Amino acid sequence: MASAQHPAERPLADGQTRIDFQTAPARYRHWKLAIDGDVATLFMDVDEKGALFEGYELKLNSYDLGVDIELADAVERLRFEHPQVRVVVLRSGKPRVFCAGANIRMLAGASHAHKVNFCKFTNETRNGIEDLSEHSGLQTICAINGTAAGGGYELALAADYIMLVDDGSSAVALPELPLLAVLPGTGGLTRVADKRKVRRDHADFFCTTEEGVKGKRALEWRLVDEVVPGSKFEETVAARAREFAAKSRRGAAGPGVALTPLARSFTDNGVDYGSLSVEFDRVGRIATVMLRGPSSPPPASADAMMALGAEFWPLKLARELDDAILHIRLNEFDVAAIVFKSSGDPAEMVAYEEFLDANKDHWLAREIRHLWKRVLKRVDLTSRSLVTLIEPGSCFAGTLAELPFASDRSYMFLGRREGDNKPPAAIALTAANFGAYPMSNGLTRLGSRFLANPADLEAAKSERGKMLDAERAEKLGLVTFAPDDIDWDDEVRVFLEERASFSPDSLTGLEANLRFAGPETMESKIFARLTAWQNWIFQRPNAVGEEGALKRYGTGQQPVFDTRRV
Repeated sequence: MASAQHPAERPLADGQTRIDFQTAPARYRHWKLAIDGDVATLFMDVDEKGALFEGYELKLNSYDLGVDIELADAVERLRFEHPQVRVVVLRSGKPRVFCAGANIRMLAGASHAHKVNFCKFTNETRNGIEDLSEHSGLQTICAINGTAAGGGYELALAADYIMLVDDGSSAVALPELPLLAVLPGTGGLTRVADKRKVRRDHADFFCTTEEGVKGKRALEWRLVDEVVPGSKFEETVAARAREFAAKSRRGAAGPGVALTPLARSFTDNGVDYGSLSVEFDRVGRIATVMLRGPSSPPPASADAMMALGAEFWPLKLARELDDAILHIRLNEFDVAAIVFKSSGDPAEMVAYEEFLDANKDHWLAREIRHLWKRVLKRVDLTSRSLVTLIEPGSCFAGTLAELPFASDRSYMFLGRREGDNKPPAAIALTAANFGAYPMSNGLTRLGSRFLANPADLEAAKSERGKMLDAERAEKLGLVTFAPDDIDWDDEVRVFLEERASFSPDSLTGLEANLRFAGPETMESKIFARLTAWQNWIFQRPNAVGEEGALKRYGTGQQPVFDTRRV
């Protein structure tokens, strides 16, 4: 049972506990964010008693999902609320320990679904830190003052630069295999090999050694970037922060935008936000996400956009969609399919796209585009069947047109409904659909869609700015099917009933394999290769059985392994 006092939790109407992904610095229990001019410091100081669930304590700066929810929030606030910051230093708020990684008791007692979704969210947060550096120019230094083990070292690996104190005891380690019979769950293996380019034999030794690697060897093996004596550690960290800040291309004059709390209303069968609502069909196992287009034209200037702050429609909707997807992932495990719908004027959507394009050099417009990129990736990586229904009165244009391209199927209504005065369904492409929102494989969704024939991509590009009806959209390959009024209800019903009848495990595997065609990247390896293996390993008795390593960790008893390779 979850602890009632944790800020990441709120009770559901049926008495169960809902994990809430909304928080704010004043409510943090595990992180402290300090801003000093163009340098921000994030101190990890985990409250041992602040676990998300009962049954374990977060000792040695170990973490659970609640800790990572706060970290993700802090990173997002650095983007929007502190545009003047040029470098972030990740540090421990505890002496002689950096981070012991994911809490073992939490992993041992959590459901399989929670473990997998916890790893996925944590991976997305680590990738967000790297995106912060690559695309926003806000680089990260990780200053390790003790042991960084497992997920603690994986957090360090997300940084641009790793500093390790040379005191004879501080070390970096990925001890999951020898200690727990699992793999590092948040990209450690991939980042060691692909990002830091550690030699294969060195990596093999490192990942099978409980105590990890210290000092000079850690530097020689590329596991860290700098080793500093304890007497000079503080001054050297400060000097590196100044150097990184001086080289950063980031730094906007003026104030940031406060990420005010989302206005949400929860019921037994849905959630209502300002620009979005979610409705649950419990019997059909469907979550319908209705996105509402803008109700007014875009602002007249970048200054007017800044004045709107978090109420600026593209920013508001992106935050709400992100929260809704996370809510479905972690609190609505029985949902088989997510159905995306929209309402509004696609011409107004195009106007907002043009506004963001016209202001692409403004830091806030850039960050909003990057936020949408991350939210859409979150949609891609959600293990539910995704379907978009483009109906009369929809506004799937520009950024919102990415949802049908992200979906496993899309249906577009051909013509008008009898007795309905809504305008016929239309879809509109803008420049944003051809580069602003890459997937984990590095390609756009349309680029992934048209791998077989680049000419199809060029044909779609030539239609930018036009309102495309169902017949034209189907011919261009932008939607799967375009039923008319006679066939629409039956085709959609049969698809959703069929989806709910299939094995959810098989669907997860099917969808993950089909969604990411094309090249493999470090990011796609983490979410595909690593996630697939970890998903399987988390179900093996060697890890989670009564005599498995996770269950026996810390008891003094050795795990008992089935030694057969399979």
